[in-house]
Amino acid sequence: MKIAVTGAFSYSGKYITKRLLERGGEVLTLTNHPRRGDPFHGKVRTFPLDFSNENELTNSLRGADVLVNTYWVRFDKGDNTQPKAVENTNVLVNAAVKAGVKRIIHISIANPSADSHLPYYWGKAANEKAVIESGLPYAILRPTVLVGGGEDVLINNIAFLLRRFPFFFIPGDGSYGVQPVHVEDLASLAAEAVYSRESYVIDAVGPEAYTFKELVQLVGETIGANRLLISVPPCLALLTAQFLSLFLKDVLLTPEEVDGLMANLLVSKEPARGKTAFKDWLEKNRDIVGVKYASELERHYS
Repeated sequence: MKIAVTGAFSYSGKYITKRLLERGGEVLTLTNHPRRGDPFHGKVRTFPLDFSNENELTNSLRGADVLVNTYWVRFDKGDNTQPKAVENTNVLVNAAVKAGVKRIIHISIANPSADSHLPYYWGKAANEKAVIESGLPYAILRPTVLVGGGEDVLINNIAFLLRRFPFFFIPGDGSYGVQPVHVEDLASLAAEAVYSRESYVIDAVGPEAYTFKELVQLVGETIGANRLLISVPPCLALLTAQFLSLFLKDVLLTPEEVDGLMANLLVSKEPARGKTAFKDWLEKNRDIVGVKYASELERHYS
């Protein structure tokens, strides 16, 4: 089987590609980072992920049986906005249809909603709609917070702050939930979806859910940085994150992420499909989690 993966050298795309290669698939990637280090030693052919040229995308996808789409943007930067990402996804889906792709696997997010006031969540809902209305068989996977591989952002950077400061600001009372899923578990679900013939939408979440305060406390205790957790108004937590972002030269936290977190959008009502327990993963990686800061800007714009 010939499979196209957007962002095969990036975070989730890399683990999905690894699983597909292990299963004997022929993988090509559409990428904005062709010069990024190739973890597959030339086994994956690269093509531009140029949304301004639908014909080029169509030609790159010709012959592919399945498209696995991991493309999205976490926050707006210049012309690279979340509404623009919705337009880009429509271009990609149209190109896949024109190229004769037979199936689409789309990585979304848990709890998307067309009625949400958050661009991240209504944008994800719009992308799902484009996939469903393409007329192609599909599988849509909805993860919550990804962990693992040394490249996750939220958990790693919580640990990074805990290692360096004597206290940690919790937005509100911290009673809202977080249900992490290991990136390898997401990759397994994506690989299964590639070889399935059914169309379906499922949440991709791990077996453990915590309140945000419990999760931060667990991270601190496990890495040996048991700090004072202080509940503060969300606006103060966000202002502090924005101040730290100046020194980190990154976007540590966005207003939309605070709203989504406190609205309990990072947990699922469906049965857990991931098998890796967050607590076990954290214990195994206690000496490396948060040692280095995970920069979103460096990952995507350097």
